[in-house]
Amino acid sequence: MAKQPMLKFVNIERDMPSKRDANLRNKDFNEIYAEYADAKAKEQASRCSQCGVPYCQAHCPLHNNIPDWLRMTAMGRLEEAYAISQATNTFPEICGRICPQDRLCEGNCVIEQSGHGTVTIGSVEKYITDTAWENGWVKPISVMAERDQSVGVIGAGPGGLAAADMLRRAGLQVTVYDRYDRAGGLLTYGIPGFKLEKDVVMRRIDQLEQSGVEFVMNCNVGEDLSFDAIRGKHDAVVIATGVYKTRDLEGPGADADGIVRAIDYLTVSNKLSFGDEVPEYEDGSLNAKGKKVVVIGGGDTAMDCVRTAIRQGAESVKCLYRRDRANMPGSQREVQNAEEEGVIFEWLAAPKGFAGDPVNAVQVQKMRLGAPDASGRQSPEVIEGADYNEAADLVIKALGFEPEDLPKLWGVDGLEVTRWGTVKAEFKTGKTSLDGVFAVGDIVRGASLVVWAIKDGRDCADAVLTYLNEARAVAAE
Repeated sequence: MAKQPMLKFVNIERDMPSKRDANLRNKDFNEIYAEYADAKAKEQASRCSQCGVPYCQAHCPLHNNIPDWLRMTAMGRLEEAYAISQATNTFPEICGRICPQDRLCEGNCVIEQSGHGTVTIGSVEKYITDTAWENGWVKPISVMAERDQSVGVIGAGPGGLAAADMLRRAGLQVTVYDRYDRAGGLLTYGIPGFKLEKDVVMRRIDQLEQSGVEFVMNCNVGEDLSFDAIRGKHDAVVIATGVYKTRDLEGPGADADGIVRAIDYLTVSNKLSFGDEVPEYEDGSLNAKGKKVVVIGGGDTAMDCVRTAIRQGAESVKCLYRRDRANMPGSQREVQNAEEEGVIFEWLAAPKGFAGDPVNAVQVQKMRLGAPDASGRQSPEVIEGADYNEAADLVIKALGFEPEDLPKLWGVDGLEVTRWGTVKAEFKTGKTSLDGVFAVGDIVRGASLVVWAIKDGRDCADAVLTYLNEARAVAAE
C-alpha cells in the first residue's frame, strides 16, 4: 500500500526547501489546506464502488443520493455534487459534521463491510457544502410565486427549520417562534462548537431570513403568546419544540448544589462561544475549570459534556454508565474521541446517592448485566457490597430528555399525546388530533437524531402543502 503524503504546515519554510516546493512558500495555510482537503475528498470519493445496492443510501434516513454526489466529487464537479446533496437534505453541512455516520451510511458502506475501510462519506459531504458556501453557490430561496397562506412553526430546531425551508420554497409565508434568543435549537445551544461550529448554523438562519422567513425569538408559547393566538394567526401550525425536560436522578443528596442538567451546562458553554456574558460560568456554577467532573449517562449528550469539561480545564473527567461499552447508546467514535482526550469511563457503574452540599462525591454502585429483556438487551443488576465513592465537585446529569406536557404548558384542549408524553401524530405526514396542526421531530419521536428531525420536517412540509391546497380548493367551491 502506498504511503500517504504528510504536510507539515508549521515548519513549511524549513521542511520544503526544494525548487519544486518553492511555490508553496507563497501560499498561506488556508490555500495549502484547501488543496489538501480537495485531494483527500476526491481520493475518498473515488473509492466508492458504485455498487448495485447502495446500502449507504438505504441506511440514511433522508435516503441521500450518496453514490452520485461522490461520483461528482471524484470528477471535480463539486457544484453538481452540492446540488445533488442539497436536493434531499436541507442542511448537508450540518449532517456531515454531526451525523453518527458509523451507525448509518459509513457503517453500511460495502467497502467497509468487505474489510477495506469505509469511504469517509461525512467528511466529503462537509467538504462539498463548505466549498459551496465559499464559492457563493448557496443562494437565498427563490420563490416562483408568493401565496397568501401562512404557516406558524413553533420551534427553531432542525425539524422546524427544515419544514420552514420547504414551506418557504413553496411560496408560503412562514413565521418561526422559539423560546431562545437565537434560532437553531440544540444545533445552537446543545451541541458543542468543536463538533458543530456556530457560524455554520447561523449562516443557514441568515439564509432563511434573507428568503423571507420571519423569526420571533424569546417567545415562550403559553406565556408570551398563546397557542390559540398562533393558531388563529396562521392557516396551519407545525409543532417542532423538541424535548427539553431532563430525566432526573434519584437517591439521597440528588438535589445538592453542584449537580446540574446537561442542557444547562452545554447552553452556557455555547453562549460563551457567541461572546455572551454568562453569570453562571463566571461564578463557577456551570464551569468545569479545576474541578473533578462526573458525567452520568451514556448517550451523545454525555459525550458532549465530558469533552466540553476537558476543554474547560477540568482537573479530571469521569463518565459513569450503568451498562458496558458494547451497550452504550452513544456513538463509539465519540467515546473513542473522549478517551483520547483524557476522559475516564467507569462502565457498569450507576449513582446510588450523593455526598455533601455542595456535592463532593458520588456514591457509586457497581453493576453487572443480567438476562436479556424482551428486546434482547441485557438489563443491569446491582452487585451487592461493591459500592464506592467517586470524588466530584461538579456532577452533570446526561440521562436523556423527555417531552414537556405541552397541552398543560400551552393550555390547549384536544392535542392528544402518547403515554410517553410525545405528541400523537400521523406517521409520515405529522398530522395531529387538531385540524391544521402538525408535529415533527423529537416531540413526536422522543429524543432522536438531527437527521431524523430534518426528514420529519421535510415530509411534514409536503403534508402541510397538501392540506392548504385542499383547504383552498374547498373554499373555492
